[in-house]
Amino acid sequence: MKKRYITGYAGLRALAVIGVILYHLDPDHFGGGYLGVPVFLVLTGYLVTNQIMAAYRNQGYFDIKSFYQRRFKRLYPPLIAMLWLTSAYIVLFQRNLLNKLYQIVASNLLGVYNWWQIFNGQSYFERFANNESPFTHLWTIAIDWQFYLLWPLVMALLVKFAKKRRNIFWVLVGLSVLSALEMALLFRPGQDTSRIYYGTDTRFFSLGLGSAMAVLWPFEELDNRFTQKDGVILNWTGLATLFGMLLLMFSPLMNAQTAFPYYGGMFIFSFFVTVFAAVIAAPVGIWNRLMTNPVFNWLGSRSYEIYLYQFPVMIFFESRVSDLADHVTLYRVIEIGLILLISEITYHLFEKRRYTSEGIRYNLTKLFQWPVKLSKNWLKTAAFFLVFLIGSSGIIFSPLAKADNKDGALIKTINDNSKQQAEMNKKALELIKSSRKAAKKSSSKKSKQTSKAKAKTKSKTTKSKSGGKKVNQEFEKYGISQADLQAAQKLQVTAIGDSVMASSSDILHQLLPHAVIDATVSRQADVAPQLLQSYAQKGELQDNVLIGLGTNGPFTDDEVKQIMQIVGPKRQLFWINVVVPTRSWQNQVNQQLQTLTKKYKNLTVIDWYGYAHSQSSWFYDDKTHPNNVGQNYYSTYIVKEMVRASGSN
Repeated sequence: MKKRYITGYAGLRALAVIGVILYHLDPDHFGGGYLGVPVFLVLTGYLVTNQIMAAYRNQGYFDIKSFYQRRFKRLYPPLIAMLWLTSAYIVLFQRNLLNKLYQIVASNLLGVYNWWQIFNGQSYFERFANNESPFTHLWTIAIDWQFYLLWPLVMALLVKFAKKRRNIFWVLVGLSVLSALEMALLFRPGQDTSRIYYGTDTRFFSLGLGSAMAVLWPFEELDNRFTQKDGVILNWTGLATLFGMLLLMFSPLMNAQTAFPYYGGMFIFSFFVTVFAAVIAAPVGIWNRLMTNPVFNWLGSRSYEIYLYQFPVMIFFESRVSDLADHVTLYRVIEIGLILLISEITYHLFEKRRYTSEGIRYNLTKLFQWPVKLSKNWLKTAAFFLVFLIGSSGIIFSPLAKADNKDGALIKTINDNSKQQAEMNKKALELIKSSRKAAKKSSSKKSKQTSKAKAKTKSKTTKSKSGGKKVNQEFEKYGISQADLQAAQKLQVTAIGDSVMASSSDILHQLLPHAVIDATVSRQADVAPQLLQSYAQKGELQDNVLIGLGTNGPFTDDEVKQIMQIVGPKRQLFWINVVVPTRSWQNQVNQQLQTLTKKYKNLTVIDWYGYAHSQSSWFYDDKTHPNNVGQNYYSTYIVKEMVRASGSN
């Protein structure tokens, strides 16, 4: 392959890896940064298909065995090193992640990890508690391996039966469109997107567009194909497509937890990448030169290692700090520095240097010779061997490791509550309807009868408070009075929230039997207007609205404005602020909520942060989700604040 293509594509890979890192470090401001992955996939499709087609044109066949060997020697050593280094760290410092480690390593080595994630419910966007895996991002490596394994066979069939280049091109375009359509058809708003985000079939369109371009735009046929006038057109085309790529890559519009990426957004981005890659390959124009510079060349050449180590570094580092929200810039700089340093070291150790089985056996023999000579090579071999032993012990004995009891309890609680949510909401709506019918019937009586009824009710309430039948008495030890518990029994509420609320929804239902609670994992505030509007249209939006969102990311003033318009001035909106010290947006969310109370008179902030952030014993290790004790404090505090603010007591 000619040098100009290699350098230009190193620059494109550099842009991709920058986007991926920025997304993981700050998904608030770089909501579409995950789109660096389609860049890698488009380039993989382009480069591999170009290589296959060139072999058929020049020699009439493609050497599949040699292709597999080259791919294995190039990509497997860094992957194996990352898996064992990470496993060794888990054994030494984070044994709560040992559960299923052997399955994770095996599925990565076999190139099927993306499907393992789908069947094991590992969401890419839920990075709290049990889901905080340092291997989550390796799904794309698995898709690459599946492509390397199957694509030579697919292309052999296309060359044999489709024959003409034009026919092959349109078949590949058609397969890419079908893949994008499948993604759109399988997407369900509000449901977990893991199946379509990880699926080889639903992500094929990036590989397919790159492959189609290779058929239409082969390297070796480009040298004498263009005039200087063509160069001007290519320059402007490159500018337009690069602008489109960057706009989508760093735009909240492409937030992967919204609908647009799945309804064509990712396909559009992949199309931009494909066109821009074609422009770079052309021998005329400025874009290859612009994308070729020392910084981009360095990042591009280390892009594989940077991608491999970004998640382990970020997750292991963030597990060691408890105040990320207070030192965001400093900690982000440290994380990036660690990622780049480890990537540079491993690049020289495992990718740039080729190890042979003979060399490995020789070094191991020297390691156990006596007397020992403490040379640089001996120390390096000893370090490799030690990491291999520690990592292997974790992998081998991980079937005996049980899921972390604390994290497992959280996941079980959320799952159990989710199953009960619909039934509890149905009961709550029946109670609300009964209460409304009783109130309507009461209001139709004569004034004298109504006065007597009120007096009677007041007398009963007074009696209840002073010594009558008590409710939920076991919660009084969590700081809520019996009077507030009594008042909460009739408080009608519509609540929407994320996994923090979902973990306590059973207790909230017990304390607020007239509450409709809609809480699920990974939810962000951008879906709140749609959810509230749906409840309003069904006549199920109560006089008191409770929102528990902000844990998974900040929200905009415009989103709050939409929420307030749906809630209206006659309802009371309660918004629970957040305790999420390991995320950069904690302080931003809480400060923004406090500011909004001055703008909206019927907005009350429930200060869960002020009440609980110093109570570390109330939380799981993620420092965000209340544990079995904290769930009681969380629920009773919310109920107490709502009762008092609504004047129900």
